[in-house]
Amino acid sequence: MACGQFGVVLKKLKPYLLVVSLQFGTAGMYIISMVTLNHGMNRFVLIVYRNAAAALFLAPFALVLERTTRPKMTISTFLHIMVLGFLEPIVDQGFTYLGMKYTSASFTSAIMNAVPSVTFVIAVIFRVESVKMKEVRSQAKVIGTLVTFAGAMLMTVYKGPVVDLLWSHKTSSHSSTTTSSDQHWVTGTVFILVGCVAWSCFYVLQSITVKKYPANISLSCLICLVGALQGAVVAVTVERRASAWAVGWDSRLLAPLYSGIIGSGIAYYVQGLVMKTRGPVFVTAFNPLCMIIVSILGSIILAEKLHLGSIIGGVIIVFGLYSVVWGKSKDYCKSSAVPSSPDMKDEAHELPISNRSATNGTKLVIDKNGSDQPSQMQYMTVQK
Repeated sequence: MACGQFGVVLKKLKPYLLVVSLQFGTAGMYIISMVTLNHGMNRFVLIVYRNAAAALFLAPFALVLERTTRPKMTISTFLHIMVLGFLEPIVDQGFTYLGMKYTSASFTSAIMNAVPSVTFVIAVIFRVESVKMKEVRSQAKVIGTLVTFAGAMLMTVYKGPVVDLLWSHKTSSHSSTTTSSDQHWVTGTVFILVGCVAWSCFYVLQSITVKKYPANISLSCLICLVGALQGAVVAVTVERRASAWAVGWDSRLLAPLYSGIIGSGIAYYVQGLVMKTRGPVFVTAFNPLCMIIVSILGSIILAEKLHLGSIIGGVIIVFGLYSVVWGKSKDYCKSSAVPSSPDMKDEAHELPISNRSATNGTKLVIDKNGSDQPSQMQYMTVQK
């Protein structure tokens, strides 16, 4: 009896344990990538190795699990995959890694919380998302987007004094950075925001592509493969030294394998597993946990300085994020509700029960599951 109750409790806690573990894994990816970049690894070489590792990891699962459900490749789908491979591995990861070098891992993870709000703006521009200002959920998404933008701008223009943590070395209460480093900070923030926009564009285009090619693992594998090939062309162009491609038993090998397998492969599986029962909003709501973990690990492992502007801006971004998440949760609940309007009655079909023991006239009512949801963003494939 006790084992049965424990199983029920574990089943209820499973989604929470999975998403929390996912945030720890993502936080580790930020830290390990930062260590590798600080040791001089070219960011485009890291992109190539990362996406090649992810493609190799996903390929066996795609071949086995989706061998009967994988649709035929069309020219339109192929072009979409080419653009997706350019947006996420090349533009997003390239600019994010560059911005991370100019700022810090904790700062980058904080700015990345703005992705849902930026995605909402881009989805509205391309009419993938509808806005009805008379509805509270639309008002929440618009207000959350503006609040998130304000938080990102605050982090860009205001650095503030260094905040000493309990485990960090004591520093001056006033910022002692030079004008040059402040300029690098602003430049790095701009690069990270470019990565945010590219990642948001990726989400919007992916939500369209996955309807034409509904094989998630295969699609992710192809995106990583195309991203690795395109990244190789860019890497060879900007980095001609053969030594830049060398890896050893250090962070230059650990970073591509970890970010590819954990940050891409396992993350895809965990996200998909949780989204089946809880939806994408549930996964997105735990993103700020990654920012907290990265801030703690960054100050311990990388000796990163935490500035007051980053803390205030991060808190503002989190408030904006949850406003957008709340609005999207209402969209999700509304789209999953069973239609009850008179004009939707044809969605239900009544079949007679053939069992002889059933009372005459008893019918089995089977309702169609509303799988074709209205225009809505989907956050699940490539990470960053």
